[in-house]
Amino acid sequence: MLVALALVAAAPSGVPQGPSAARVEEEKPRPRPFGSECRTGVAGAHVVAYCHNPYPETDRVRLHVECDQWWDIDTDSRPVEAGPAMTVRLTGRCWKEVRSAWVSHQKSAPGPVLRPR
Repeated sequence: MLVALALVAAAPSGVPQGPSAARVEEEKPRPRPFGSECRTGVAGAHVVAYCHNPYPETDRVRLHVECDQWWDIDTDSRPVEAGPAMTVRLTGRCWKEVRSAWVSHQKSAPGPVLRPR
């Protein structure tokens, strides 16, 4: 009787013994990191942003400046391509005070490349 129990306990059951199949199927590849790291500074009515792209994909960055006065026009810079290991400088300004400034990121589509001047 003991031998029969030992054989039943040791017989393979057809169920995987490692990580469950459900867990293996749930694991999806993680998205690759993307986006330049940007530092933005405001001095009076002028805004300067430096964006460095440490990743292999090109990042299209734009500087957006919101002015404090209602009559002062908000601005958005033209998109600039920050290639791999590249640092770009973006500038903007208001006539008077700056309320806020930020940089937007977009994955670059194939086409003409805009290089900083």
